[in-house]
Amino acid sequence: MSSVRSKREIDIAAPPEVVWQVLTDFDRWQEWNPEVKSMSYEGPLAPGAMFRWKAGPGTIVSTVEELDRPRYIRWRGRTLSIAAIHEWRFEARDGGTHVETEESFSGFLVRLARGTLQKQLDRALEEGLGHLKREAERRA
Repeated sequence: MSSVRSKREIDIAAPPEVVWQVLTDFDRWQEWNPEVKSMSYEGPLAPGAMFRWKAGPGTIVSTVEELDRPRYIRWRGRTLSIAAIHEWRFEARDGGTHVETEESFSGFLVRLARGTLQKQLDRALEEGLGHLKREAERRA
């Protein structure tokens, strides 16, 4: 099965708890991430929690799989014929937080549009980290 994978990292001048709160308060994603067009989420934040959101052409249904507050969270998502896994790692560093994010896509559509999807995923992770950094630093 062919897949597309991207990994990006950034340093944020805010403590891990603040960065974690920004990222995992799914209901508020639209406030700080202009790519998110809609969001529907009912907590609490725990493995099995689901959220439905729209960014780009399709609605994505995501399910939290694992979390270790405020260090790690992973969710899987599905849209059209793409299955995604998205992981986030937060590490306290120099009074702030070092964030690593990694996402992979697999499925039928990935085989057909691999190059396009790779570019989209790289850009989405970079932009998403930029939005997260701005919001976390604003709140801190």
